[in-house]
Amino acid sequence: MTNLEQFIAMLRESNRIVFFGGAGVSTASGIPDFRSANGLYNQKYKRTLSPEEMVSHSFFVRDPEDFFDFYRDKLIYPEAQPNDCHKALAALEKAGKLTAVVTQNIDGLHQKAGSKNVFELHGSVLRNYCTRCHKFFDETAVLNAEGVPKCDRCGGVIKPDVVLYEEMLDEDVMDGAARAIMKADMLIIGGTSLIVYPAAGFVRYFRGRHLILINKSSTQMDDEAELVIHEDIATVLGDAVRALGLM
Repeated sequence: MTNLEQFIAMLRESNRIVFFGGAGVSTASGIPDFRSANGLYNQKYKRTLSPEEMVSHSFFVRDPEDFFDFYRDKLIYPEAQPNDCHKALAALEKAGKLTAVVTQNIDGLHQKAGSKNVFELHGSVLRNYCTRCHKFFDETAVLNAEGVPKCDRCGGVIKPDVVLYEEMLDEDVMDGAARAIMKADMLIIGGTSLIVYPAAGFVRYFRGRHLILINKSSTQMDDEAELVIHEDIATVLGDAVRALGLM
């Protein structure tokens, strides 16, 4: 039996599946991991700034113009469309087999594909709020702004509802994700190296039957998974869910 056939058999017998995904889920939609961007030399600071520094809370406060230049260029992809991974997960949820998606991504593509129960650990580029009066704005307010986006009601700075480096994750989102994983009979980890906190920590909540790891490169949890597939997550999930007749 091939790895794919094994995976399909496990999907068939599981009814409380949770998917935990990272940046690799969205690469087939043309969204690269922003951390793979080259560090940028900043004349103002006379040194090269890493992508992580550019999307940190302190950099947002200290230099919002440079923050938004990087953010618009590297984190918002308005033309991106859901790929077979997103579509397969939505199909599994619609069939009553998948209970939740837990994602480290901020692109909103799971919801665009039709997934309803999505825990966005790091927030979403699609939601933005005025830091002063809390008026809501969609991503176009940030994309179309010249320099730092400002609220049209009070003039306050608009901040993306994205968890920046140095910021805490939302407790309600973390709690919901942990509870979903604890109740799952199958946990699929896909498109993530499990390096970024708190990814590996969430996996520890799993007490179910099947732990599946699908990632192009090896991870620190390969030895703990029942099945490891080192292939593209969009291809594997798409093929598997089509084999079940759900896509």
